[in-house]
Amino acid sequence: MPDSILPNLALFLLAAMTILFAGTRLVHICDELADRTGWGEAIFGAFFLGGLTSLPGITASVTAAWSGAASLALSNAYGGIAAQTLFIAVADIVYREANLEHAAASLENMLASVGLLILLALLLFAHATPTLAIGHVHPISILLPFVYFAMLVLINRSRAYPMWFARVTQQTKSDRPLPDNQRMSKRQMLQRWLALIVIGMTVVAAGWLLTQSGMKISKITGVSESLIGALLIAIITSLPELVTTVVAVKQGALTLAVGGVLGGNAFDTLFAAVADCAYVEGSIYGFVKPLDEGFAALSAVMTGTLLLGLLLRQQRGPGGIGFESIAILTIYTVGFSILFLS
Repeated sequence: MPDSILPNLALFLLAAMTILFAGTRLVHICDELADRTGWGEAIFGAFFLGGLTSLPGITASVTAAWSGAASLALSNAYGGIAAQTLFIAVADIVYREANLEHAAASLENMLASVGLLILLALLLFAHATPTLAIGHVHPISILLPFVYFAMLVLINRSRAYPMWFARVTQQTKSDRPLPDNQRMSKRQMLQRWLALIVIGMTVVAAGWLLTQSGMKISKITGVSESLIGALLIAIITSLPELVTTVVAVKQGALTLAVGGVLGGNAFDTLFAAVADCAYVEGSIYGFVKPLDEGFAALSAVMTGTLLLGLLLRQQRGPGGIGFESIAILTIYTVGFSILFLS
């Protein structure tokens, strides 16, 4: 291993440790604010926790697209979605009281899963019609942010006026706001919001540092662009989601944990839209490899499997985890192996 790789490895480890600390605090503050504001864990996880922890990834995709690395930009987005869905299976293993998807089942998380599948389908449509562009930007890239925010509005509305309820069981872990006598003052609320911003910026900075050191390491080792994007950079920039998901589960904020991953995944689809704007040679969807489309399809299959788990709500599977977590682990491992060997 060349000596020049050692400083980058040191930066990588420093950034990872920073994310470990900041991610832990981020979950605690988001859980508090979800209760204090009355917005709920699902919407708070989908928008704030998911969005903040996804910012390092969008930085990586935009940087890659601006540099002309189309496959790296999109494979980072799609690989990140797959990796973050895998983290739910990891969190299910960590949560020993019940099957995580059973305990965290909610209408909001199911709607978030459906919304994510729609966003992924739109991206696959863009890949199928790369010449359909306004200037150098595909219309789907313009449409994606509107669909994303419409999804958030629907999730918030479903919480206020639910038309469907998950059956409550002994293993259900509901999102219950704190009573009025435990609510914080306006000053305390402002302090939490400021802390959320500062910690979010710390996570972004650490994620950027991870991306830069990871790209240099991959350049030194000579790994292919798609492999770098879908595995190395995607997993590196998804570390905040892994940390926050496991911490949220350990703190008992199960809806926040699942909602944070689904919200982060939905936000990750916007990576493609922003990367398309940053890629000046034409619509970015026409300059990628079929392998990258495979990553998007694999992410959709994993999301659909997660949705099945939320709907069927198996109470206890082999080793205490649900069938969907076993399936997600298998799909990720087998799917990526097939894509890279084909």
